[in-house]
Amino acid sequence: MSKNVGKIDKIIRVFLGLIIGVLGLYFKSWWGLVGIVPLLTAIISFCPLYPIIGIKTNK
Repeated sequence: MSKNVGKIDKIIRVFLGLIIGVLGLYFKSWWGLVGIVPLLTAIISFCPLYPIIGIKTNK
């Protein structure tokens, strides 16, 4: 599993993950758990969808 998520991509993923999680808590919805996905992919620097579609944002 090689890293395929770049620095700017990580920042965007963390931001979106936090926004989704906070909105889920605010509206008391389980959909807020979806915010874990972008946060996790930012932490491990790997997105399993990227190899399938041929994208690599890490230089």
